[in-house]
Amino acid sequence: MNLYQLRDIQHRYGDRTVLDLPALDIQRGKILAIVGPSGSGKSTLLRLLQFLEAPTNGSITFDGIIIDGRVALDTRRRVATVFQQPALLARSVYDNVAYGLRLRGQRDANERIMAALDRVGLREYARSRARTLSGGEAQRVALARAIVLQPDALLLDEPTANLDPYNVSVIEDLIRSHGTMTMVLVTHNIFQAKRLADRVGLLLGGRLIELASTDQFFNTPGDPRTRAFINGEMVY
Repeated sequence: MNLYQLRDIQHRYGDRTVLDLPALDIQRGKILAIVGPSGSGKSTLLRLLQFLEAPTNGSITFDGIIIDGRVALDTRRRVATVFQQPALLARSVYDNVAYGLRLRGQRDANERIMAALDRVGLREYARSRARTLSGGEAQRVALARAIVLQPDALLLDEPTANLDPYNVSVIEDLIRSHGTMTMVLVTHNIFQAKRLADRVGLLLGGRLIELASTDQFFNTPGDPRTRAFINGEMVY
């Protein structure tokens, strides 16, 4: 079963085509990693999956819902995103994690919030000011703020870039224990993609060059550009 289906997607900014995807299916409950150099269209793809932008041409279907024009709030709330740079409120760690739930009118959710903080190893920081945390701790708060919402899809945009090995390990462990949540991980780190993903796709120049199981992608890729990218060669 697919949570997302993208068909005949073209997305342009002015005269520049930044995405050209004839077809992309994102399987429910699986982790899809998208790799590729800067400027290849990875962040644009995430914006489409977040419903922040509509494609110039083509269609996106989310859980059977055709995304066309304005997206219903209930549908938007089924997708959460963790960015490379967490934007935390000038409040406590607890209040940051509770924020999305309160917007949804869920004010009696203490156990759920503390469980999310437990998952990211920050229960003892619940009353600390979020902006006093280290970069790795702040990213873990952002992840807790996303997972506490129990979204159908979690989009991860370079979630461990520039973090120390300990925080990378904590966040990767959380991603591995994702349960039934669908995840799309955008990363420059091909080793992280290999560790975490069920399937991996390579974007180059807005085109999906290869999409395969993680084992096939890294061991028997079908496109020579994939092999070159894995080997660290210039394929731009």
